[in-house]
Amino acid sequence: MPVVKKEGKDTIIFVSREDHSTPSSIVLPEPEAKPGLLLPNGQINWSCPCLGGMATGPCGLEFREAFSCFHYSKADPKGSDCFDAFKTMQACMSNYPSIYANKDTDSEDMNSDGKTMQELSDNASSGEVKKQNDQKTDS
Repeated sequence: MPVVKKEGKDTIIFVSREDHSTPSSIVLPEPEAKPGLLLPNGQINWSCPCLGGMATGPCGLEFREAFSCFHYSKADPKGSDCFDAFKTMQACMSNYPSIYANKDTDSEDMNSDGKTMQELSDNASSGEVKKQNDQKTDS
């Protein structure tokens, strides 16, 4: 006969070798439904893992406002009335490049200033780096 012990929310069952010889009669509860992006009432589920934590980061408020605007938009094309909200979100995200880095850009491709090697190359070919160096020598 198994020994059942309750510890808080947990139930611990100690069984013997003989107890294992018969099939278990324990019935597991049905798993709870995990809502996706939209809750049954139609509201946005901000804790959905599909949002990748965007709703809770340093620009979470801006993200939620832009995403809500787009989701509930009645404009044609959808979201065309949300330009300002997305512009505000993008401005916020540009303040946190280490958190909201472009997923297509490897961190190995960035220098200590947060510029990609391509940006540095483009700046060098346009003469911007030379101008910056000239300004440093003038000082």
